[in-house]
Amino acid sequence: MIGGDEMDDPLIPDDQSIVAQIVSGQKDRFRILVRRHERAVYGMGLSFFRNGEDAADFTQEVFLKAFRNLSRFEGRSRFSTWLYKIAYNTAVNGVNRRREYRSLAEEDPVMDGDTPERDALRGAAREAVLEAVRDLPERYRTCVDLFFFYDRSYQEIEVITGFPVNTIKSHVFRAKKLLRDRLEGYGEGGIE
Repeated sequence: MIGGDEMDDPLIPDDQSIVAQIVSGQKDRFRILVRRHERAVYGMGLSFFRNGEDAADFTQEVFLKAFRNLSRFEGRSRFSTWLYKIAYNTAVNGVNRRREYRSLAEEDPVMDGDTPERDALRGAAREAVLEAVRDLPERYRTCVDLFFFYDRSYQEIEVITGFPVNTIKSHVFRAKKLLRDRLEGYGEGGIE
């Protein structure tokens, strides 16, 4: 979960309140926003740049841009949406220079207490899904990542990517169909 348990604590202010405090002069409060969102921004960096060092540099660059432009945040969207738009634009500019992208689906989840057989089955299924996701057109992968892995709404994805909502819905729908077709018959009874 992005933001962790602290987002559920009523004593800890929400992002908008913290932004207002920072803009009014309490600059040290920015660390709270970094702590809440750095994992998601770093994950986006890994998706685009494929290695930890570049993702860490990317994360630092995104938060620096956000800090410098915080007074421009108008609160019409969630702070996380605004931040992810900065991250997405920064990543796209970097990818355009490098021409590589990796979906968050490629991250390896760690499951405690599983048997070696279950680990092997999960690994094989994961590889099949990864291969199918890699074959998606980049615009589809981006929408799928933001929708499923970053839990962003269509409207938030529109703000982040600049794609119209109907285009995003179409990309997600087509990506799901392509993945379903590609993975049909995989495992016992196929993939639902």
